[in-house]
Amino acid sequence: MSTRPLLCSLAVLLSLTVATMSVQGEDWPGWRGPRGDGTSLETDIPVHWNAASGQNIAWKAPLPGKGHSSPVVIGDRLFLTTFLEETNGRVLLCLDPATGAVRWQQTVFSGPAETMHPLNSSASSTPVTDGESVFVTFLHVDGRTVPAPNVGTPRPITPGEIVVASFDLDGHQQWLVRAGTFVSAHGFASSPVLYEDLLIVNGDHDGTSYIAALDKATGETVWSVPRRHGIRSYCTPLIREAGGRTQMVVSGSSSIASFNPRDGSEYWFIEGPTEQFVASMVYDGDHFFAVAGFPTYHVIALQPDGSGDVTDSHVAWHVTNAKCYVPSPVLVDNYLLVADDRGTGNCFDTRTGERLWQARLGRHFSPSLVTAGGRAYFLADDGTTKVVKPGPEIDVIAENELGERCSASPAIANGRLFIRTHEHLFAISATDD
Repeated sequence: MSTRPLLCSLAVLLSLTVATMSVQGEDWPGWRGPRGDGTSLETDIPVHWNAASGQNIAWKAPLPGKGHSSPVVIGDRLFLTTFLEETNGRVLLCLDPATGAVRWQQTVFSGPAETMHPLNSSASSTPVTDGESVFVTFLHVDGRTVPAPNVGTPRPITPGEIVVASFDLDGHQQWLVRAGTFVSAHGFASSPVLYEDLLIVNGDHDGTSYIAALDKATGETVWSVPRRHGIRSYCTPLIREAGGRTQMVVSGSSSIASFNPRDGSEYWFIEGPTEQFVASMVYDGDHFFAVAGFPTYHVIALQPDGSGDVTDSHVAWHVTNAKCYVPSPVLVDNYLLVADDRGTGNCFDTRTGERLWQARLGRHFSPSLVTAGGRAYFLADDGTTKVVKPGPEIDVIAENELGERCSASPAIANGRLFIRTHEHLFAISATDD
C-alpha cells in the first residue's frame, strides 16, 4: 500500500495546525503590533473584563515610574519603557508576559526631565524588537532652555537629542547613539520601526526635521533625509507593499509622504492638509488612510501609485467631520474606525468616505485603536474600553472598566490583551467569556 496519500494528509494536517497556531498565538513586536496598524489575527481575545471583580484579569503588575509607551511582546518577554522621577532615569523594563514578574530592568541614561505637553511623558516612545534585540528611543536634554518655537504662548523649553539604544533580550546594552537634534514644546513621542537591517526613526520637530535609518547591528546612520517642513509631528512610519513597490508612508510636518525605506528617496507627497500630526497611517490594500491633526482636522484616503506632488491627483476622498488628532485608527473589512480625541467614535466607509455613524464612546481618547476577531477596541483615558462590532450602525457589544487612567495603547499577544495604566500593567485573558 502506498504511503503517499497518508503523507500528504499528514502534511495538510500539519500546515492547518501551524496556521491555526499562528492565529491563536501572535507576538506584538512593536508600535501597533506585527503589521504596525493595530490589527491582530487572533480570534480568542477577550471581549469582557472588569478590574474590580477580577473577571478575565490574568494578572495585574505594579509599574515603577511614569510612561505612556505601549508594551511589546516577543515570546516569553514583554518590554516597555518608563521614567523614574527619583533618579531621572529612562528605563527599559522586561517582564514575563505569563505572570507579570519583572525579569530585569536597565537604565538607558539619566538626565533632566524635558519640557512637554501635559498629556505626554518622558517615556512615550514604544520599543521595537526583532526577536534578538530590543530598540528604544528617548529624548535627552541637558537642562538648558530656548524660547519655544511654533507656540501661541511664549515660554522656555528644553532642546535635546534623540537617543537610540539597542539591548539584547537579556538586558545587555549593545549600542547607544544620538540620531539627531530635537526641539518641541510638546516633548518627544514617535516610535522606531524595523525594516530589513534598518531601524528607522522619525525626527519631525520644530527645527531642521529629518527621518533617519540606522544599522540595527551597530547604530550607525545608513541614511538621513530632511523633511520638507520643520514642524513637530509624532507619527510612526508605516511600511507596505503598495503600488508595485515597497513604500514607507508617514504623515507629519505639514505633509503626507511616501519613501523608499531602503534609501530614504521620496516617491510622492501631498501638501498638508494640516500642520501637525500624531496618529499613524493605515492601509487596506487599495488606499492609505491618514487622520489629522492640528490646527485643522481631516480624514483622508490616498491612492498609492503616484509620483512627485500628488496633492491634486491622488486624493480618493477627504472629509473634515472627525476631530481626531492623537489616536491612530484601525481598519476592519470596509470600515475605517476613528477615535475623536474628544470622546466620539466614528465609522467611515473606506470606499466612499461616507461617515456611517458617530457615537459618544468615552470622555477623551489618547490611546490608539486595536482590533481582533472583527471587533474594534476603544480605550478611553479613564480606563473604560468599549468593544465595537463595526458595521453600518453602531453596535457596542461590551463596556469594560479598569478604574485607572490610561494613556498607552493596548497590545495583543498570545491570547491576551495587555493594557498599561498610569499605575499598573494588566494582562486580560478570555477565561470567562
